[in-house]
Formats: sequence, C-alpha cells, structure tokens
Amino acid sequence: MQKSFLIALAIAILGAVALSQFATSLPAYIAFVAGVIITSLVFKLVPETNQAQGSEEQYAGPTMTLYVGNLPYRVHEGEVKVLFGEFGPVNSVRLVRDRKTGRRKGFGFVEMSEAGAQKAMVKLNDFNFQERTLKVREAKTQDSEAAERTGTDE
Repeated sequence: MQKSFLIALAIAILGAVALSQFATSLPAYIAFVAGVIITSLVFKLVPETNQAQGSEEQYAGPTMTLYVGNLPYRVHEGEVKVLFGEFGPVNSVRLVRDRKTGRRKGFGFVEMSEAGAQKAMVKLNDFNFQERTLKVREAKTQDSEAAERTGTDE
C-alpha cells in the first residue's frame, strides 16, 4: 500500500471519531464519509513537497561525466545519486550491467555539474563506500579511447 493512502485512511478514521464525538446524533458511517471527503480536500489543496520531484530537474550549466569504479554489486542508482548529490546537482547515474546475466558489473557513470564533479573526484576517490574503495575519475569519451588504441591524435 502507498504511504499517502494509509495516512489518508488514518486521518479519515480520526475525523470520523472526532465528528461522532461532537455531533452525537450523526451516524458513524456518515461521519466516516465526511472524514474521507475532508481528507481528500486537504490532499488536493495542499501542494506536495516531495523531494523526488525537485531532484528530477536537470542541471542546465556545464556538466562533467565521472567514471565510478569498484562499486558494490548490490548498490542502486539512487544510492549513488545521493552520494554524489552531496557535492552538486546530479543529472544522471548509469550503472553498467552484464548483457547476459543482467548483474551489475561494479562500475558506472555519473553526470553532474562540473564544479560538483571536481569536488566529488577529490573527496570520493579512494572513499570507502559500503565496504568498497571507490575509484572516481573523469570519464573518457569513446572517441578519445579509440584514438588511444590506434595511436592517432584527433
């Protein structure tokens, strides 16, 4: 069940009890329905202050993509986003998975603000995270990797 539904149900029941105490001639089921209506009005009128909504906005300034190695296999994108979010706005987290098994490979990429990325590289490289020592570097583009392999300078 959703947390907001349980909260709404609890408020409706409390509202029904309160209404039945003050209006003793009112049947209990009518007091409950009135509590449900009042609760639904409160939920409609009060704006949501959900942190997830605010964090979905993309950072528009200069960004940098970081390579994050030696991640625990059990870690999720949200946990990595929270960790790097301490240093600046995070646009995306991509944890690499094995194509055949779907299991995480222990590394990924974090796209975040350039200033935050610089701070995160300094603070989180060799940082102990869930019993693993992270390796954080600036991610290389596929073009630069191809140039390194062939020995050409593009």
